[in-house]
Amino acid sequence: MGLTHYEFSAHALQEMKRRSIPLAVVEAILSEPDQVVSGRDGRTIYQSQVDNEEGKTYLVRVVVDGTLVTALVITVYRTSKIQKYWRAE
Repeated sequence: MGLTHYEFSAHALQEMKRRSIPLAVVEAILSEPDQVVSGRDGRTIYQSQVDNEEGKTYLVRVVVDGTLVTALVITVYRTSKIQKYWRAE
């Protein structure tokens, strides 16, 4: 279910740094996501609910273009609007 071979775009690395989302969190989500959903333009979104240091739960979403030879992480972001993006299975 998870993704093992991928590269990061410069944008994704920049956004991870700007948004203080550790590489280890992103790698954990890519290898064992809570959910995988379809995104726009054929992209795939790997997402998991993550607790921050204050104990608040966020949804971290990793947007991946899997149509390339090596999957490319396009961007990464965190949102508190879990219900907006979470898909009932």
